[in-house]
Amino acid sequence: MLAPKKVKYRKWQKGRLRGLAYRGSSLAFGEIGLKATQHGQLSSQQIEAARIAMMRHIRRGGKVWIRIFPDRPVTAKPLETRQGSGKGAPVGWCAPIKPGRILYEVKGVPLDLARRALTLAAHKLPVKTTIVTREGF
Repeated sequence: MLAPKKVKYRKWQKGRLRGLAYRGSSLAFGEIGLKATQHGQLSSQQIEAARIAMMRHIRRGGKVWIRIFPDRPVTAKPLETRQGSGKGAPVGWCAPIKPGRILYEVKGVPLDLARRALTLAAHKLPVKTTIVTREGF
């Protein structure tokens, strides 16, 4: 699964996800892509599950780009622990998602096969998405 090698701070404040994504909001590598239409956070496990679903469907043909990276730490307190006594320990990584962000791109496979693979990937994700294609494709 994806995770950063090193970070400056072990724990982050939660913050808020507002506004639209301006960076990473257009297709850069492939002919067809999966675009988020809702705010949310994708864990590294969800990103990997969607990637595996796509790769199995297109049977290792073509090329797939993952346009997001989980670089925010997620913390959790142990089970059956009373409240208080500070913030929990880091347990995983997530990628914050804004509407308009391209999540995955595919190139080198027929359009209907790529569309079905991206649909399978979208079922693995907790945010609403739409499939977009490059102009003139």
